[in-house]
Amino acid sequence: MKIRNLVSLRFKERPADCVIDSHALMLRGGYMKYVGSGIFSEYPVLRRITAKIEAIIREEMNAIDGQEVLFPVVMPAELWQSSGRYESIGSELVRFQDRNKAKLVLGMTHEEAAVHLVKEYGQSYQHYPFMIYQIQRKFRDEARPRAGMIRVREFTMKDAYSFHTSQEDLEQYYQRCYDAYNRIFKRAGIPEVVTVASDSGMMGGSVSHEYMLLNEAGEDSIVLCPECDYRANLEAAENIVHNASSNKLSPLECVETPECKTIEAVCEFLKSDVLSSCKAVVYQKNSDDTFVVAFVRGDYEVNETKLRNLVGEEIHPAEITEDSPVVAGYIGPYNISDQVTFYCDLSLQGIDSLVAGANKEGFHYVGLNLERDLGNVTYVDIAKVKDGGICPCCGKPALTIKRGIEVGNIFQLGTKYTKSMNMQYVDKDGSMHYPIMGCYGIGVGRLAASICEAKHDDYGPVWPISIAPWEVHLCCIRSDDEETRCVAEELYDKLQSSGVEVIYDDRNEIRAGEMFADADLLGVPIRVVVSPRNIKEHVIEVSTRDKMVKDSVDIAEGLDYILDLKAKLYAEL
Repeated sequence: MKIRNLVSLRFKERPADCVIDSHALMLRGGYMKYVGSGIFSEYPVLRRITAKIEAIIREEMNAIDGQEVLFPVVMPAELWQSSGRYESIGSELVRFQDRNKAKLVLGMTHEEAAVHLVKEYGQSYQHYPFMIYQIQRKFRDEARPRAGMIRVREFTMKDAYSFHTSQEDLEQYYQRCYDAYNRIFKRAGIPEVVTVASDSGMMGGSVSHEYMLLNEAGEDSIVLCPECDYRANLEAAENIVHNASSNKLSPLECVETPECKTIEAVCEFLKSDVLSSCKAVVYQKNSDDTFVVAFVRGDYEVNETKLRNLVGEEIHPAEITEDSPVVAGYIGPYNISDQVTFYCDLSLQGIDSLVAGANKEGFHYVGLNLERDLGNVTYVDIAKVKDGGICPCCGKPALTIKRGIEVGNIFQLGTKYTKSMNMQYVDKDGSMHYPIMGCYGIGVGRLAASICEAKHDDYGPVWPISIAPWEVHLCCIRSDDEETRCVAEELYDKLQSSGVEVIYDDRNEIRAGEMFADADLLGVPIRVVVSPRNIKEHVIEVSTRDKMVKDSVDIAEGLDYILDLKAKLYAEL
C-alpha cells in the first residue's frame, strides 16, 4: 500500500473539542470522521485495526467452542416486550414504527434475539451446552457521548451468549470465557487490563465482571485494595464503616436552624461534627413519581446503582415542590411522611447521637438515636466507597479509587431471559427446565480507542504490532533520486513477498519532517527510512515507534533484520 493512495487526511493541529488524547489523535491521523453526536465514519486505517481486533476475538471465541451467528439490527417490539425490557429500559433504546405502524427497536444488545434464535434448537438437553456469538453494529442512544470512540451511540460489538443445563456448567464455561478474554487483551497488546466485580445493571443476573484498562481518561471509578488485590467497580463495591459508640445517649431535641439547608451549613450553625450528621438524598420512582429518600452519614455520597437495585426499579433525582411530602433541606428519618419510602445506610449504624432534618421548614433534630427513636432499623449498603475505606476482603483501611475504561464485560444471566421468553428444554428424565445463560461482550471500536489512549506519545499512537494498521512503515526520502528509489522499491517488494504488511511513503512533494509526522500519526510499530545519506553508507535506518530500537542496518541484511524484529515484537506481546 502506498500512502499517496490511502483514503484519509492527516492534520497537524489538535481539534478543539477533543477532551482526551485518543480522540484527537484518531481524528488528526485520518482514522475516522465525525458524522453526528456519537456517530463516526471509519477510514481504512481504523478498519484495518478493528479487523485485526475482530480476527483475534473470533479466534479466541472459536477456541472455546463458540459459533458465529448474526442477529438483526432492527427487531420487532414484541421480542423486547416478551422479556419486559421494552418498558423497563429508558430512552437509550430507540423505538420507532415502520410504514405499517408496527413497533420496532434498534438493537443495543441482543439477549432477546439470541433466545429467539435457539428456542427451538434448545428443546432437548442433548444439545447443551452451546455458545453463539456475533460481531455486529449496534445503536444505543447514549445521553452524553464523548471521548471519540470510547463513548458513542453507534458502535461495533462482539456479544456472545452461552446456554447451559446447570449452574455448575455455566460457572465452568464462565471461567473459560474469563480466561479467553484475558488472552484477547494480551494479544491486543494491553495485558495490563484488570477484572473487577461489577453491577449487572440492565443485563440482569447475579454475577458479573468488567475488564478495565486503568487510565485517567476512563469514566468508570475502580476500587482497588493494594493489600489483597481486591477489585470492584465503584457501583458494586461494598462500603464498610465502623462507627465507635460512646455509649452515651442524648435527649432528642428539635432545634431551630434557619436557612440551613445543607449538611455544611447545619454543622457550622450547630458547631457539630459532620461524622455525626445524617444527610438526606431524595429521588422519585420513574413508574409513579413516589418519593424515595436515602439517608447516609454526612461525609458520604449515595451510590445510585445500589439504591436502584434496592428499590427494584428506575429512579431519578426528585423535584420537590410545596405539595411534596418532604421539605427540601430539612428531611430526616424521624417522623418522616408515610408517603415516603426511606433507607438508612450502614454508615449511620452505631452513631449514638445524630443531627438530622426535622421534616419541617427551618428545624433539625439533635440527639437522634435511630435504634431508640425509630425502633427496629434495617441498615442497608447504599453509599459510595471512599479512598482509605475498609476493604471488604482483607479488612484493612487501604482502599484506593482509580479511573478506568471498560473494554469488556461478562455476566452470569441465569434464567432471566429464558424464563421470561418461555424457552424450555426436556431433560433426560422428561422434566421441563429453563436453560441458564451467560453473556459476554467486547466493544471493538472502544477497544481500539482505549489502546490508543493507553499507548501514545505527543506525536501519535504507538500501536501494538498485533493490531497495527501495518507492520512496517517504509519512508523513502528523496524518491526523485534514482538509487534511493530503487533501493526503497526493491525492499518494498521483498517485504510484501515475505508476507509483511507495509505502508510505503514515496511522496517527493513533501519534506522529510512532514513524512515522519504522518508516520507518527499512523503509529506503525516498525519504521524503515531509505535516504541518499544512508545509501552513501550502504545502510537503511530501522527503528520502532516506541523508540526502543534504532539501528543502521546494511542494505543486504535489511530484510532479515526487519523480519527478525517483527517476530520479536510479536513474541513480546
